[in-house]
Amino acid sequence: MTIQRISSFQNDDSTKGALYLVPTPIGNLGDMSPRAIEVLSEVDWIAAEDTRNTQKLLNHFEIKTKQISFHKFNTQERIPELIELLENGQNIAQVSDAGMPSISDPGHELVESCIEHAIRVIAIPGPSAFLTALIASGLVPQPFMFYGFLPRKKSEQVEVLTKLNQQEFTQIYYEAPHRLGKTLQNMAKVFGEQRKIVLCRELTKKYEEYLRGTLADAVEWSKTAEIRGEFVLIVEGNSNVEIEEAAQDELPIVEQVQRLIDNDGLKPNAAIKQVAKLHHLKKQEVYNEFHGIN
Repeated sequence: MTIQRISSFQNDDSTKGALYLVPTPIGNLGDMSPRAIEVLSEVDWIAAEDTRNTQKLLNHFEIKTKQISFHKFNTQERIPELIELLENGQNIAQVSDAGMPSISDPGHELVESCIEHAIRVIAIPGPSAFLTALIASGLVPQPFMFYGFLPRKKSEQVEVLTKLNQQEFTQIYYEAPHRLGKTLQNMAKVFGEQRKIVLCRELTKKYEEYLRGTLADAVEWSKTAEIRGEFVLIVEGNSNVEIEEAAQDELPIVEQVQRLIDNDGLKPNAAIKQVAKLHHLKKQEVYNEFHGIN
């Protein structure tokens, strides 16, 4: 294996441009850094998730750089165009509507393509909604896991949450206001109503708010509250993982599988796979025992 080494400040092929990943404010324009403004002003192009939204930001800081749209619906057709510009010595700054590019926003595929073509990728530090929420949440800040948006379908969401329920670290999710109530109900069902959660909304804006309590509290709140704004959900990790696994170990294999089906909502094959992994057994062995196959 050959290690690829590309300096952010030097490039063996000086004829190529560079891709700058530029974070933008998540609410408060005062969080725009001087370096971010300088980069956006000096590059040849700005690849923006929503050019109309970004234009407002550019107007505020009197930035005249040309824009080109780059969003999840035109990623595949746009990447070759952007790579060609970069190969020809043009510098491009990529921005999302708010926060860091690539974090629950377009950008990752472009970064991959730049790396494949030995084009410099330079990330500018700046605003991030999930880190802002995490450090003010009051829950254990590390280790943590950032998931982003959960699947929209209930069955798929419950399946993902069931897998993540066995993690001891703090978990971070994004959620839209119109889906928040259902997501909180699913979390309460899978994680347990007493798991701590912090709902963070309108971060850095006038009506910034942190709602702290249990999942049961959050579910009740969501039933009557007027829910507005994008949410960051900070959820306490499972502190009972070792206790639960020890108790599970004492049960016969068949009962362990059935418990995962009944209590955690897993499908039989998923439950069989989890029990097999827990005991370092072959999946077929657990399958045969659960179904009474000799």
